Amino acid sequence: MNYFEFYNIPESFKPDSAQIKKQFYAFSKQFHPDFHANAEDEKQQEILELSTLNNKAYQTLSDPNKVLEYVLKLHELVSEGAKPSLPADFLMEMMDINERLMEIENAEQFGEIGAEVAAIEGDMAEELNALTNDYETLNKTAKEDRLNHIANIYYRQKYLLRIKESLDTFAARF
Repeated sequence: MNYFEFYNIPESFKPDSAQIKKQFYAFSKQFHPDFHANAEDEKQQEILELSTLNNKAYQTLSDPNKVLEYVLKLHELVSEGAKPSLPADFLMEMMDINERLMEIENAEQFGEIGAEVAAIEGDMAEELNALTNDYETLNKTAKEDRLNHIANIYYRQKYLLRIKESLDTFAARF
């Protein structure tokens, strides 16, 4: 079941945290297995499944990174093992950074690359924030277009994460 529908809230990249908590606690009481200990086995199983769904929905919708991935998965724009086509200029920039990482000789070079990666990450975060701010207000066609742009940033962020992990590995040398 769709977590947004389960909590009866609009699909959003920035769902209302107070509303999520309110629904979570209400469902936690309603679907607590202890309150249904004397029910039929079938009813107990149903309650257990709803309790589990409630916990998963809360964990996902209260974490901005999980919400991003969840919404993209709902629209089948993200999947395990997917090989997205990233912009050539972005790939060239990442290849350049990777090559420079392999040639680091001192802490100054490491700091320069780290600052460059942080700037790229910041730019992506700003772009993502701008794209997700008014998502709920868009019509269906505009949402589809916006989702494609958001998915592109999501995959670029994943790629950049690998660069950051390499930076962490090199950090131990300095």
